[in-house]
Amino acid sequence: MPETKGSINLRIEAQTRQLIDDAAAVLGKTRTEFMIDSARREAIDVLLDQRLFMLDAERYDAFMHALDHPPAPGPKLRTLLRRVPSWQKS
Repeated sequence: MPETKGSINLRIEAQTRQLIDDAAAVLGKTRTEFMIDSARREAIDVLLDQRLFMLDAERYDAFMHALDHPPAPGPKLRTLLRRVPSWQKS
């Protein structure tokens, strides 16, 4: 089943449009191909940045240890958990 396509309309300055056209030409792409590829790549990077982080072996072990052995709840956490959230206050 083919994907449904939509459109995105952009208003950009002439200089920016020319920059995009020049970069697309260097890669042998159309403006649309270049913009879609660039936007898609940036979107993936943004989303991965929110979900993926890299650690060396030592820091990974420390991270896993912290997850496996969380600190006991202190008085500040207990107070926070007893507080009524602002969206539930009348």
